Amino acid sequence: MQPTLFIADLHLSEDRPDITQAFLRFMRQHATKAQALYVLGDLFEAWIGDDDQSPFNQQVKQAFRQLVDSGVPVFFIHGNRDFLIGRRFARETGITLLPEQQVIELNGEKVLIMHGDSLCTRDEVFMAFRKKSRGWWWPRLMLSMPLWYRRRVARNARAKSKQHNANKPEYIMDVTPSEVERVMREAGVFTLIHGHTHRPATHQFMLDGRNATRIVLGDWYSQSSCLTADASGMSLSSTPL
Repeated sequence: MQPTLFIADLHLSEDRPDITQAFLRFMRQHATKAQALYVLGDLFEAWIGDDDQSPFNQQVKQAFRQLVDSGVPVFFIHGNRDFLIGRRFARETGITLLPEQQVIELNGEKVLIMHGDSLCTRDEVFMAFRKKSRGWWWPRLMLSMPLWYRRRVARNARAKSKQHNANKPEYIMDVTPSEVERVMREAGVFTLIHGHTHRPATHQFMLDGRNATRIVLGDWYSQSSCLTADASGMSLSSTPL
């Protein structure tokens, strides 16, 4: 049985060619052997619109196109850095865009997958921005601006985010347990897979009297993190860049 692969939080950018090379190597050597690949958000450090046809973006898109053309379906859930990825990107790469929360089946079990940023409800500043940026008007306004302006906005936003996060207690940037339980209960699942927090781990807990599992994917800043699901179960691994 071919494995199903899950990755998130690569934060690809021209500033980190080492991550780009790790991604391209992963696509050639591992993803081609998969039954399916799920990308759970923050593929890019910042995505400012599908009309940004830079050579770097073209290289990344070509890697997806080649994988899809080889017969491996790719599914994508938006993160907080790449929520502007749209239909043009999907058309050019062949990937399938999924909603913010999606229930899939793995080995006969229903599993909820998501990026995970919506689970961090204690970070009120971030949640306020998330609400605005995912609304109907803000994306339209941003995409109506010229590319040079969007690049400047993205650069400033990243700088402010780093400064803001540096002063926040660790627990605020992690998921809220009650929100995790709520979304799992609402979806009718006992397994959740997400990224966003950059804290790779497998958490076991009780949900409504049953054993439940929350798997957190790792980021790619210093390693290539991947969750492999096959007939033997689910395994979270990482490889140093």
